[in-house]
Amino acid sequence: MAQVLATPGVYIEEKSAFPSSAVQVATAIPAFVGYTERALRANKSLKNVPTRITSLGEFHQFFGAGPKTTFAVAADDDTGFKVETDAATNFNLYRSLRMFFSNGGSTCYIVSVGDYSNGVNFKDLNDDGAESGIPTLLKFPEPTMVVIPDAVLLEDNDCFEVQKAMLAHCGRDTNSRVAIMDVLNGDKPRTYDDEDVIVKSREGVGNNFLQWGASYYPYLNTTIVQGDEVDFSNISNLDDLIPILDKEADAIYGDDASVIKAETAKLTGENDAISLHQTLLAKLPIYKAILAEVRNNLNVLPPSGGIAGVISMIDGQIGVFQSPANVSMGSVVSPCINLTSKDQEDLNLPLNGKAINAIRSFPGKGVLVWGARTLDGNSQDWRYISVRRTVIMIEQSLKIASEAYVFEPNEVNTWVAVKGMMTNFLKDQWKQGALAGSVPDDAFSVDIGLGATMTPTDILDGIMRITVKLAVTRPAEFIVITFQQQMQKS
Repeated sequence: MAQVLATPGVYIEEKSAFPSSAVQVATAIPAFVGYTERALRANKSLKNVPTRITSLGEFHQFFGAGPKTTFAVAADDDTGFKVETDAATNFNLYRSLRMFFSNGGSTCYIVSVGDYSNGVNFKDLNDDGAESGIPTLLKFPEPTMVVIPDAVLLEDNDCFEVQKAMLAHCGRDTNSRVAIMDVLNGDKPRTYDDEDVIVKSREGVGNNFLQWGASYYPYLNTTIVQGDEVDFSNISNLDDLIPILDKEADAIYGDDASVIKAETAKLTGENDAISLHQTLLAKLPIYKAILAEVRNNLNVLPPSGGIAGVISMIDGQIGVFQSPANVSMGSVVSPCINLTSKDQEDLNLPLNGKAINAIRSFPGKGVLVWGARTLDGNSQDWRYISVRRTVIMIEQSLKIASEAYVFEPNEVNTWVAVKGMMTNFLKDQWKQGALAGSVPDDAFSVDIGLGATMTPTDILDGIMRITVKLAVTRPAEFIVITFQQQMQKS
């Protein structure tokens, strides 16, 4: 009894009847790093400040709208026109975030590294000295994924350096999150030579911390950008657009083309933008075709944002132990490259182990995520992303719960309490399906104590050692059904 009883009377002492418990940490909270229109909350800058949001509305409130990506239009003898993206105005974060929410995402963090004025820059996304981009996440323990869709807009070497930094951040610096990455130039087909997009991606990410990342191929044709979001303000060279439209007007209207030409002339002057846009849509099919091509270009997106949404959905509906694969993707029309089973063989089982997860289209099923591996495909321990993320969840949950015992006496009563707390938590995980085994003893074990995990020297040094062994469930990636005939029995 802590208090000294000096005065006669009745004293009440309460004791805890139940042991402390571990609470499962959140598992599906990605951190998006990239560019935004602004970064402001209550007149305070949010630039390079990881900020938690739960909806696209909150993003608009703090970070503004998406970029106005522009395109240069040129005449083409074969197709009538061609469009080319103005690289300095192209950013992926905003559209990828919309993909995240349309695929089941909810809570996420935004790290705004700048506005849309200067294009995408390597040092904005990862600069330790300036604490810009990835390093800013070190002080925020909640995110469990890192997603940087703007990385693929960099030059090749810079993109790979950012992806290496993502892996190092997840594996070396935090040990509590995974990197969801895109294959650079993932809208291009494979060539199976030195310039092959998969070969270059595998070489580019290096060989370190591979278990902490997963990469996806190819890019996706999406429906994120709607038709009413594109008009002639997305064309950067209106002076070159007008002759193309006028040529169409001459072909369609002949002598009456001057009326339409009077409208196209307004493109470079003061005008009622909405009325002019509607008029040109109605009168000139080529104008409608140009804007459709612009929209199609804007809707080609790297898959990382959508994959983060799929993972969030799976975690919420089933659990972190369920592989985020064999799941259809929302707001997706088709993959940019239509892969076959033969095409996927080298993606899934390469000699170097760096597996790339395929996104494929199946008749009658739609577009499915058809891969569940980390980049460390040759590792029996960390081959599957669901295994890596399940172990992260258990590690972090037990770590946080064990902090209550720091500075407690390093003796048997404490050991019993710690073991009971961990055993109860792991038994709950086994019941949910995260751990494999017909009984709890087959699924996990917790060892702690003098002679079991600690020596007398450990106790003198103030070290409490605990050993936890887990049988984590793994996906049935390959299902083999064997058929053979038997003799007639009746």
